[in-house]
Amino acid sequence: MGEVIVSMRQICKEFPGVKALDNVDFELRSGEVMALLGENGAGKSTLMKILSGVYTRDSGELELFGKEYGDLTPKQAQEIGVAIIHQELNMCRHLNVAENMFLGREKVNGIILSAREMEAEAKKILDDLKIDISPTQIVGDLPVSKQQMVEIAKALSINAKVLIMDEPTSALTAKEITDLFRIIHKLKDEGHGIVYISHRLEELAQIVDRVTIMRDGKFVSKAEFADLTMDKIIADMVGREIKEKFPRVSCEKGKTVFEVKHLNAGHQVRDISFSVSEGEIVGFAGLMGAGRTEMTRAIFGVDERESGEFFLDGRQIELKDPEDAIRKGVVLAPEDRKKDGLCVKLSIRENLALPNLDLICDRLGVIRKKKEDELCEKAVKNLRIKTPNVEIDANNLSGGNQQKVVVGKWLARNSRVVIFDEPTRGIDVGAKVEIYHLMNNLKKQGIAVIFVSSEMPEVMGIADRIITMCDGRITGELTSEEATQEKILTLATRFESKQ
Repeated sequence: MGEVIVSMRQICKEFPGVKALDNVDFELRSGEVMALLGENGAGKSTLMKILSGVYTRDSGELELFGKEYGDLTPKQAQEIGVAIIHQELNMCRHLNVAENMFLGREKVNGIILSAREMEAEAKKILDDLKIDISPTQIVGDLPVSKQQMVEIAKALSINAKVLIMDEPTSALTAKEITDLFRIIHKLKDEGHGIVYISHRLEELAQIVDRVTIMRDGKFVSKAEFADLTMDKIIADMVGREIKEKFPRVSCEKGKTVFEVKHLNAGHQVRDISFSVSEGEIVGFAGLMGAGRTEMTRAIFGVDERESGEFFLDGRQIELKDPEDAIRKGVVLAPEDRKKDGLCVKLSIRENLALPNLDLICDRLGVIRKKKEDELCEKAVKNLRIKTPNVEIDANNLSGGNQQKVVVGKWLARNSRVVIFDEPTRGIDVGAKVEIYHLMNNLKKQGIAVIFVSSEMPEVMGIADRIITMCDGRITGELTSEEATQEKILTLATRFESKQ
């Protein structure tokens, strides 16, 4: 590790009703990967947005490459050599790779755009990183993993010496993660300083040199990664020891609540049949592209199905569209909660009330304020949503609390079937445990719980029964007692032989 290239001292930042950063210190050296850890809402992203010029600080000192700076704009931060790769990738999907890499810095020959020059330079950077992407490919046609690599290449094209990676592996497969780590090691060897924000703590040992931990907007600790245990990291992050990462409750299995028979929807949902009983959680495991998300969307009525039957408490029901499913008690907490599960520019109150207008409005369609207040108070209390009040925009909540709002709006309806698609993606270890407790509480109430997860330890730790999928088909079923990672992976890779 080299010299200090980023020094932030006593940084403070407030938003209405929230002190996001309270006298935070942070340091980064050249040639190192610094893991910035903490629960959702700890202030990690806010601190990095100040470093990259997205936010201005209220007070504190910022030094980059040995020089003191006042408030930065994103353009100034970029010119100094700071690049941030956000969790939600920020790219123009209709433009090609080279055009995205040089957006705002286009190369021109006189007044004519020099596409050839940009493509040549983009190709050189991509080749140096051993990234197999053509500069002329349209970004919208690339998988998320490749888009992530383009973002890294873009950062290097501006000669960034500080790279901030916010949850870079949240949507990547194991092979893609290996490719990303290879690039991170290469950048580290070349003297780049990398800030790595992740809730996947098991990844840290492969790339991280030092760790900075934050909690509730404050600096908690800083140490060499080799000197820390995972239990110590988690305790510093959440302020307490988490004795059980996957809390399981035992319930007597009751009658069948929900049954799916011969569901078909496109080539990724083929002849799916399963059931869920009272007192059990059924988890769906599989590799990316197995068809699990498409299955949940077909059940909920988002995607049109070609055939299939649904039975709720022994009666056949028709689920034509989401409105129909909600009315009949079958609800979905989707994979992309910001895009599909919430109206992020609306308040918590409005998000909770929106799908429940039929319950809180009078016969003339006027919202009964008392009913709305009761609905909101119950959701905040029962789900322990951390917020100063329900008028806060959903966008200002941490990922775990956003997930709770998504679930809260459905529980107000006394739903019979709750489907979770990647419920803990992008949320911290403490919030994950709260989501598991929530699922267990639903299980104890006799509600059918179905959940999809790409994290095998999570499926094994929470599900009572595990169903595996591959190529749009169910390929096996295991009880929690039978399940091992090897068995799940074997079943999840039973590809059909195609002539």
